[in-house]
Amino acid sequence: MAILMQLSANTGPAECCLGVAKLLAHLERKVRAVGLTLTLVEEVPLGTTGLPQSVLLALEGGDETCRRFAAPYAGTILWVCPSPLRPRHPRKNWFLDVALFAEPPRSFGSEVRLETMRSSGPGGQHANKTETAVRATHVATGLSVKVGGSRSQAANKAAALALLDAKVREHAERAGDETRALRSLRHRARPGDLVAKRFIGSDFAEA
Repeated sequence: MAILMQLSANTGPAECCLGVAKLLAHLERKVRAVGLTLTLVEEVPLGTTGLPQSVLLALEGGDETCRRFAAPYAGTILWVCPSPLRPRHPRKNWFLDVALFAEPPRSFGSEVRLETMRSSGPGGQHANKTETAVRATHVATGLSVKVGGSRSQAANKAAALALLDAKVREHAERAGDETRALRSLRHRARPGDLVAKRFIGSDFAEA
């Protein structure tokens, strides 16, 4: 596993979740053209709507090819389209967020306690009967993450380590005022230079 991509609607409405689904379909089409593999590791649904509030994807292949493919999507994604869910709604701009997580250095694994367990979320009957879910805990800080969306324990382990590494790094940087300011700016991102990519219309065409 080279890179993890997290697509998220954050706290946006259902239209943003629909945007997550459309962005996922867009990425699935794109990866085939460059010889990479995209695997759904985890999905957080929006209630019973059938729409994903966020998805965690494993992008696999050559490291450099993965980086070149994923980098342009990192940040805020703007989808400009009249609401397909609420036809009379005046809003046309919907925002998504794409975060990238790289595999941590090998030495990071020695600082982590790993536990396996049955998956309690989506993943089918097989995932719930076997211990495919992985909880990774950073011993020094007590920070932990649990990943269980894939039927592969190895994929869940790799995802958990990458997410925990990012979480530990953020924890270490939290004391810096500049880092906090940049994070705050990222959360308030709107159209302009902070938008990584724009898509237009119900067919989610790249602008």
